[in-house]
Amino acid sequence: MYAGMVTNIVFGLVRASVMVAAVRATTTFGGYNGTSIGAYVWLSQGLLGALGVMGPPLDIVDRIKNGDVAVDFLRPVDLQFFYLSTDFGRACCTLLLRGIPSAAAGLVTLQLVLPHGPAPYLLGTVSVALAVTISILLLFAVGLSGFWLIETRGIRLLYQIVATFLAGLFVPVHLFPSWLHTAAMLTPFPSLLQGPIDILSGRATGGVALAILAQQVVWAVLALALGRVLLRAGRRKLEVQGG
Repeated sequence: MYAGMVTNIVFGLVRASVMVAAVRATTTFGGYNGTSIGAYVWLSQGLLGALGVMGPPLDIVDRIKNGDVAVDFLRPVDLQFFYLSTDFGRACCTLLLRGIPSAAAGLVTLQLVLPHGPAPYLLGTVSVALAVTISILLLFAVGLSGFWLIETRGIRLLYQIVATFLAGLFVPVHLFPSWLHTAAMLTPFPSLLQGPIDILSGRATGGVALAILAQQVVWAVLALALGRVLLRAGRRKLEVQGG
């Protein structure tokens, strides 16, 4: 956890330097200025670990591969909600031990300026909780592909690349070309990172912030439904040999 925190801060310093230089080099940078781009960098660094998009994978991947998931099906606990609850606890721990120190580093370096008033923090807390929920449910659904695939590393790597890019980790989604921005907004990935950052930084307020929350709720429900369908189908597909 300590190593992850240090890595977050070091990459945050590098990213902030590059982004601030880019803002100063042009008058049009997706509506960002030196202050707001700093908030984007440090908030994204703080949220990245909690979202878990870049790994490690949920252990459901290995349990499907070695057949231990058959035991999980016999337990009187819903498998999807089990992983949702346990990984949500991990995300909360990561926010405390990696996310908050990363944001504090941004404050110390004067590259992160927090908004005034309680609304961004209250709505931002809800948005972060929804983002973590969506991320866990999507990772769970991707892991369930192991019911049909011998090896899932390829699809998990593809998901990681697409999710982090369209979520706005490398550059803000607002900097995408119009066609790519439209395509990204048709996916759940901006709701993982760009949406919470816009609310927490004060870029999205009022009706815009509520619209982001509404989108996150919709994606959370759809991700939950996707996992239920795949879990039911995988249970019918599962064959375990041996004693």
